[in-house]
Amino acid sequence: MSASRTSLLRPSTTYYDCGLLILRLWYGLLLLFGHGLGKMTNFSRMSAHFPDPLHIGSSASLLLALLAEVVGSLLLIFGLLTRVACALIIIELAVAFALVHHFKLFGQGGGELALLYIGAAVVLAFTGPGRYSVDAYRR
Repeated sequence: MSASRTSLLRPSTTYYDCGLLILRLWYGLLLLFGHGLGKMTNFSRMSAHFPDPLHIGSSASLLLALLAEVVGSLLLIFGLLTRVACALIIIELAVAFALVHHFKLFGQGGGELALLYIGAAVVLAFTGPGRYSVDAYRR
C-alpha cells in the first residue's frame, strides 16, 4: 500500500481532535440546554414530583441530576475534568435508564435517549477531550 493511500485511511490528529471538540460541544450543549437548564430554572416546581429512584427524596434526586446535566455538561464543553464529567453523566443516565425507564428502549416511557447520551459519554471517557480542551492546555 502506498504512503498516500495509507494516509487516507488514518485521519490526522487535527481531524481527530476537531472531531472530539465537535462531539464535546454538541453533546455538552444539548445536555445543558435540552435537559439541565430546564431542571435548574424549574427546580421548585419539579422538585415535588421528580422521580426518586434511589429513595433519597425528590429534591436530592433532582440535585444529583442537575450536578450531572449542568455541571457535567459545562465541564465537557470546556474539556475540563472530562473523564470525571463523563462518569457523573454515565452514572446519572444509567440510573435513569435502569430505575426510571426500567430498561425499556423504545415507545412510551422508553430510555433510548438516555442510552444515546450514555454512548457519547462512554466514547469521550475512553478518548479523552482531545487537544482543544482545558485538560490538554493544563498538561
